[in-house]
Amino acid sequence: MAVELLVANAEHGMHAEAICEMMALAAQQRGTGIAKRTPEYVRQKMNEGKAVIALDGDKPAGFCYIETWSHGQYVANSGLIVHPDFRKLGLAKKIKARIFQLSREKFPDSKIFGITTSLAVMKINSDLGYEPVTFSELTTDEAFWKGCESCKNFDILTRTNRSHCLCTGMLYDPSSSKAEATPEKQKERRWERFKNFIAKARRRREDRGKREPSSKLRFSFTRRVKQSA
Repeated sequence: MAVELLVANAEHGMHAEAICEMMALAAQQRGTGIAKRTPEYVRQKMNEGKAVIALDGDKPAGFCYIETWSHGQYVANSGLIVHPDFRKLGLAKKIKARIFQLSREKFPDSKIFGITTSLAVMKINSDLGYEPVTFSELTTDEAFWKGCESCKNFDILTRTNRSHCLCTGMLYDPSSSKAEATPEKQKERRWERFKNFIAKARRRREDRGKREPSSKLRFSFTRRVKQSA
């Protein structure tokens, strides 16, 4: 049966538990953080018309929902999930494109952002016009960051004073000329810029890792010299 992609409503509330189970399983398999959501929260998003659901008959195949932050200045497309039976079929890209379109319809002036550890999601976001950004360019709404508390990597976020984590921040700014629909070559250039951004971030982390042992070595050497004196 063909998978049907719909804007979710109250009638789809029966699938909330199954969707939450899919999210929990994905977090366990991926070994990285996915903020936990309750069935009640998922139903709320459905009732508000702020979610997209993919259905294979009466079986949920995928899901994603909209959250608003900072009094509507920022919008996040969160909780993207695809059932294991429907992965690698391009369904995630279709869901992401539809929830992005729904976000633009409901909140045309809002910046759309996301944080993710998934390279596949980063690629999809890049194709939609998102740009990689630092966390300081995202919403400062405490309610959003509180949602990260259920993530296993939350301690990294707090230790770095919310400057970075294992997730990568990406932002779509409708006021930017870069946010306009782009041909394939421009998509490729965006993806190249994104990969360069990630590579630079990794090099910075590696450089920090190299400097720390050397500083410890200098401290140890200085200490031995003082003791011998």
